[in-house]
Amino acid sequence: MYRPEWTWIAEVGDRVVGRALWWGPRDSAYPVALDCLDVDPAVGERTVVAAELIRAALAGFPGPVQYAIKVAGGWRDDPATSVAVEWRRAAAHAAGLTQEVERLQFEWTPADGVPPATGVLRFAEASDEEFLAVFTRIAEGSLDAQARANLAAKGVDATAREEMDFYLRAPGKREWWRIAYTHQGEVAGMAIPSATPYSVNVGYLGVVPEWRGRGYVDELLAEITRFHAANGESRITATTDVGNAPMAAAFRRAGYRNTEIRINLTSDLRP
Repeated sequence: MYRPEWTWIAEVGDRVVGRALWWGPRDSAYPVALDCLDVDPAVGERTVVAAELIRAALAGFPGPVQYAIKVAGGWRDDPATSVAVEWRRAAAHAAGLTQEVERLQFEWTPADGVPPATGVLRFAEASDEEFLAVFTRIAEGSLDAQARANLAAKGVDATAREEMDFYLRAPGKREWWRIAYTHQGEVAGMAIPSATPYSVNVGYLGVVPEWRGRGYVDELLAEITRFHAANGESRITATTDVGNAPMAAAFRRAGYRNTEIRINLTSDLRP
């Protein structure tokens, strides 16, 4: 949600020349994301004004925050979009939001088709302890930029605990979570359907290292898609890093369409 105390403006005399709108969960004492950053082109040095807007807000926020610049695919080939991105990105970097990851946003609707159940894997509920163990195993060899940074900075146990806590706090329900098993009873991975304040999403999925390269990622994604579709959902969203080519390919195979690109800038490893 937005609040007046989370909205910052820049003025020249009695004229508003810039604004920064921050967003946070309804029950949060502080915002977690910069949602809108605008500066009047007539100002000239838009980057300078924008950076000061961000700095002024960050001075009062105790936790890490994120700024997501949302653009269409191929944005670098459009001069106007490139300019709009670059002054915002430069301002964010100048203000301390220096961790940058470009992510693909995907979307599924019923018209894209519900993947059939193949029976290749068995899905079952499990305890928090069992899920935490699988989070720990999946972290090994992750292609996710944030997970890799967290592993380098905090180690595997803290990274797994933080990842699990993130999804426990998300709007999705804990009873949706499933661990995937082979027919021999071995853990192959897990599927965590989840949600944002706006729609259900894929949440988290992963294959443990010893079972990678067998196409199980498709089975996990299909299970999440079927789960949400069975609940009558008309839209499922998902994201992955531009650098995580295997996951992006899995989304496309499952009928998910790339709807936008998000350039995520943050002051810490976990927004």
